[in-house]
Amino acid sequence: MDFDSVLKGLDEAIKISNGEIKGRRRKVSISPAQEFSKDEIKRIRQYLQLTQVTFAEVIGVTPKTVEAWERGTNAPTGPARRMMTILKEDPESLNRYHIISK
Repeated sequence: MDFDSVLKGLDEAIKISNGEIKGRRRKVSISPAQEFSKDEIKRIRQYLQLTQVTFAEVIGVTPKTVEAWERGTNAPTGPARRMMTILKEDPESLNRYHIISK
């Protein structure tokens, strides 16, 4: 990014703030993050043929966290739920995005 584009962006932000121009808006609808039972989490992990340790690394949590999810002690939140939804709906995404290689 160069200095001119930064200045242009700041100038545009000031004009929007002052009501001189309208900001660009794009309306999107975001579905709520899916909730997963302990059995669903284990099924997803086993379908992907991943150990708890590897699954934890893919999701971005600790192995103890995955263990707690599968015991039903804790439940995944936020980004972990989104990631599990992606893995459930598109298991090949791990290979396609070079997250794992088999």
